[in-house]
Amino acid sequence: MTESRGAVPGHVSDLIPSATLPTVVFPMDQPTLICAKEFVRDLADGQSVDTVFEVRELTRRQKKNGEAFLKLQLGDVTGAVEGVVWDGVDHVMAVATPGTAVRVLGRFSQDQRYGRSITVRTVREAGPEEYQPADLLEAPPLPLDQMTAALEELIDTVQHPHLSELLRRLLGEGEVAERWRVSPAAKVYHQAYRHGLLEHSLSVAQGVSAMAATFPGIDRDVAVTGALLHDIGKVDAYEQSGGAIDLSDSGKLAGEIPLGYYRVRREIEEIEGFPAQVAQAVLHIVLAHHGKLEHGSPVTPCTREATLVHMIDNLGGTLGSFDRIEKALAEGECWSGFERALSGSAYFAPRGESHAAREAA
Repeated sequence: MTESRGAVPGHVSDLIPSATLPTVVFPMDQPTLICAKEFVRDLADGQSVDTVFEVRELTRRQKKNGEAFLKLQLGDVTGAVEGVVWDGVDHVMAVATPGTAVRVLGRFSQDQRYGRSITVRTVREAGPEEYQPADLLEAPPLPLDQMTAALEELIDTVQHPHLSELLRRLLGEGEVAERWRVSPAAKVYHQAYRHGLLEHSLSVAQGVSAMAATFPGIDRDVAVTGALLHDIGKVDAYEQSGGAIDLSDSGKLAGEIPLGYYRVRREIEEIEGFPAQVAQAVLHIVLAHHGKLEHGSPVTPCTREATLVHMIDNLGGTLGSFDRIEKALAEGECWSGFERALSGSAYFAPRGESHAAREAA
């Protein structure tokens, strides 16, 4: 996975968005003073736009007359908006590669038929002095070292020697472990950012660990191992450049679940004396964690452990979607629009009321 030009070196979570930080920049033609970053969530109908976004996607389309135009997905830490380029297509394609920070000049509109979009007049690559990286790239709420420490602590609780060895081989050190720690958990819906897969897998495994003590008959070591490894196929299924995430060729051709099954099974076969029944139990979790055939699982959960991992995984993804949606709401908004991940809208109580309720409790 590669970083974009101007992307964040190191850990994005250590940076602070600029908010109202004044920045002197060199825009399209002459120097000007930008008082604040114009965030996606704050754009208003008819507003002139002159700010820096990261290119998340670029698609070349064709008008009815045969001429080309472009659709861009432009993003920042609060969300993404479509950008439409009617002129200078070849120039923009050369500049606006996914993962690149670009300076965009245009006009934002919000139409009932076509949705939210920016009609782009000019695009050029942004200089590093023109923006704060943390304004463009999302990051986990917890620092990387804190999540890594929690991961190591959880692995230490797995008592079964072969499962402990499996986790240390895949997630302890080495190329796969490093890629797993930096990979996103998804392309759009939840934890779609650097270190998102670590955040998601760790939270699912912690939830599974807690719930395993509540219900009898669950093999905790198998369930926790399966929870940590259930999405490991995403290290091969996704490619990321800055905040631009897409499926790799392997992800498109094979899919995340088969890739994960293959990687875990291959590692199991390298561990001498690995019990066949335990291997089968862990591999079933990887295969069944989406829960239904129509959701991409080749089998449905047939064990207590696989059922538990699927349920907590689904919960973690859904709550992760709430985090994404809340970041995109403008100041004072409580309701989102329709969200496919929720099959409806999301509601967030005003922060003042939530704070007051917590104080009262």
